Amino acid sequence: MDIGMLMLRTVLIYFVVFLIMRMMGKREIGKMSVFDLVISFMIAEIAVLVIEDTDRAMLEGIVPMVVLMVVQVVIAFISMKNRRVRLLFDGKPSVIIENGKLNQAEMKKQRYNLDDLLQQLRENQVARVADVEFAILETSGKLSVIEKEKEQEQGNRSSASDSAGKFSNVTPPKMELPVSYRFETLPIPLIMDGKVLDHNLEKLEKNRFWLKQQLRKFNATNYSEVFFCSVDHKGELFVDVKNKK
Repeated sequence: MDIGMLMLRTVLIYFVVFLIMRMMGKREIGKMSVFDLVISFMIAEIAVLVIEDTDRAMLEGIVPMVVLMVVQVVIAFISMKNRRVRLLFDGKPSVIIENGKLNQAEMKKQRYNLDDLLQQLRENQVARVADVEFAILETSGKLSVIEKEKEQEQGNRSSASDSAGKFSNVTPPKMELPVSYRFETLPIPLIMDGKVLDHNLEKLEKNRFWLKQQLRKFNATNYSEVFFCSVDHKGELFVDVKNKK
């Protein structure tokens, strides 16, 4: 294999891909929808084939990449004018949290689990689900978080929120945290998807009997009824029950 020719092809394909991505717009960099991701992957695969197969004419790789660029630009232009086309290719955002309440049906529909949610809340510098006014899962997979106003947050702490009206006027119980957790800024999950996280209870020097007593304050009798339960650094519990089918 001619090393010099390989290097030349690599440099040329690099500039071709660079120009194509620039012409496709900054939208490709800042927001990768499923459609954008497919186009980007296909361009990358074609570029690799052209570089590896030195017997292949470079034009055979450049032409398909240009065609993909034209397809992307045309569809992006049409989607700017037509919302139906935009929703078809990009989809629409999903509301995951509304007024501090988890939208379990939407999470299940999007196959978006609690670990993903907690991770992205931490990335947004949010410690508690109850502090969130809205959390929207964008079409790019990014979670946009809108926190509650401080005055509203303080008012809501006096009663647990429940969209079904089941937990109205319930004061979130507090607990004394061990020294190792007293200054912890992140919430500690105790129940996820109806399953008790015993290792977290042990670290908090608590047991299932104590947890069940706390759940009764939220009118939940069984662990299986609870979709998510956590305790924050102030010792306040957050409980979200499963939706009844």
